[in-house]
Amino acid sequence: MENNKKVIECVPNFSEGRDRAVMEAILEPFRTTPEVKLLDYSNDEDHNRMVVTLVGEPQAVKTAVIAAAKIAVAKIDLNKHEGQHPRMGAVDVIPFIPIRNVSLEEAVELSKEVGKVIGEEVGVPVFLYEKSATTPDRENLAKIRKGEFEGMAEKIKDPAWRPDFGPAERHATAGTVAVGARMPLVAYNVNLNTSDLSIADAIAKKVRFIGGGLRFCKAMGVELTDRHITQVSMNLTDYTKTSVYRAHELIRIEARRYGVEIVGAEIVGLVPLAALVDTAEYYLGLENFSIDQVLETRMME
Repeated sequence: MENNKKVIECVPNFSEGRDRAVMEAILEPFRTTPEVKLLDYSNDEDHNRMVVTLVGEPQAVKTAVIAAAKIAVAKIDLNKHEGQHPRMGAVDVIPFIPIRNVSLEEAVELSKEVGKVIGEEVGVPVFLYEKSATTPDRENLAKIRKGEFEGMAEKIKDPAWRPDFGPAERHATAGTVAVGARMPLVAYNVNLNTSDLSIADAIAKKVRFIGGGLRFCKAMGVELTDRHITQVSMNLTDYTKTSVYRAHELIRIEARRYGVEIVGAEIVGLVPLAALVDTAEYYLGLENFSIDQVLETRMME
């Protein structure tokens, strides 16, 4: 992509991680829309969720995302959906992230354009969140999603939770969707050698900000039934202030009280290079290290 082009990133999450045919149908617009590049997608059968990462010219990304949302709404029935990850919609969340020659304000405006189409043309209620939120209560995705698909049927009738776009009634099969703009985040999960979900939940509560933990960390406990272990699943919403290694080490500290150890970790989707360099610098004890010393960084200049 040319340096003077506007580039925006979008990381839509879909409530389907098991049915390959449905996932491939949803991915098709991201593969075929001009001026859009599908960078990554990952599905998790335990979470029953697919996370997609794409970049491109803003209006082209808008076209692709709306097309994918229509497919997801047509093919996913949340009445039949089960998974470890909280969800309120077939298309659960659509965040836009400014990357190049795009301001956060432009990302907010694009999110509103997409939200308006999904709400008014697709018929799925839309809540604007993060930097696009219309009220402080809607900045935090967890607050919007509380109650999930099942609870939203009643929640949406409360005037305080009237959607920003679309009908004030939960879609019968596709639920609701959160659309917004935000800065880049790191989706980072840490696996524990225990099948006791209450332990993972307790650790997550200590690590996340609302429990007195790290300022830019959202966390929850997840059971990985096929592997007979649990996981602390996190979103680090500002990796420059809440680093990957700090979240990892705090989980290790909290796990000790239960006699539990970390047995692995994973990054979902893509991660900024700076977040990995920061973590490598910590664990290797590097002195006076700069991201400019990374070979690929110099090659891209």
